[in-house]
Amino acid sequence: MARILVVDDEIGIRELLSEILYDEGHTVELAENAAQARESRLRQRPDLVLLDIWMPDTDGVSLLKEWSGQGLLNMPVIMMSGHATVDTAVEATRIGAVDFLEKPITLQKLLKTVAAGLARPVIPASMRSRTERPATLAADPVFTQPPPLAGGPAVAQPMGAAPSTPPHDDSYLGRISLNQPLREARDEFERIYFEYHLLHENHSMTRVSERTGLERTHLYRKLKQLGIDTSRKKSSSA
Repeated sequence: MARILVVDDEIGIRELLSEILYDEGHTVELAENAAQARESRLRQRPDLVLLDIWMPDTDGVSLLKEWSGQGLLNMPVIMMSGHATVDTAVEATRIGAVDFLEKPITLQKLLKTVAAGLARPVIPASMRSRTERPATLAADPVFTQPPPLAGGPAVAQPMGAAPSTPPHDDSYLGRISLNQPLREARDEFERIYFEYHLLHENHSMTRVSERTGLERTHLYRKLKQLGIDTSRKKSSSA
């Protein structure tokens, strides 16, 4: 199973998460502050880190930035907080966190998020530039508009706008410009991903939640983070 580092200044949270994860067969290391987390990270790279945002010495977001800047963010990091704002969660995601857990953390949500985090590949900061599209290909039309659908010509669509009819999955790929930083490309992909499922599920938030594996609260937060107008989607499903 996985080696998981739990970083939280509250002993009750550390012990609770440790017991749950240990029962699932994981090896768990505990740190009560950023200093201990740094030592544990350097001693043996964990397969996943659960990182609290609010800590007394160095907060979790600052530690995440530090690891990212030093090229040490080559493991999935899931942020945790009971008081963080949406902006804080968005910032952590842009830095490199793969997910966010809101306290109090339920057993089902913890296990589901940890499993998803462990299954998600992480690209080291030193290699991210290799995934960016070369500037010489920026004008390639196949990456500025979707490929034609069967029986009709290609029609360019505004970035971030949902198509009027559900096209084939591959037609979405042309809407992502690869000549940009990885995080921005990932945001565009996630926006297209959720628009696709909203359209195919007739804007039913319940079915989209089931299809994407996100709880409704997290789903609404994610749509807001990506700039998708949830009020418009709701009215469309009425």
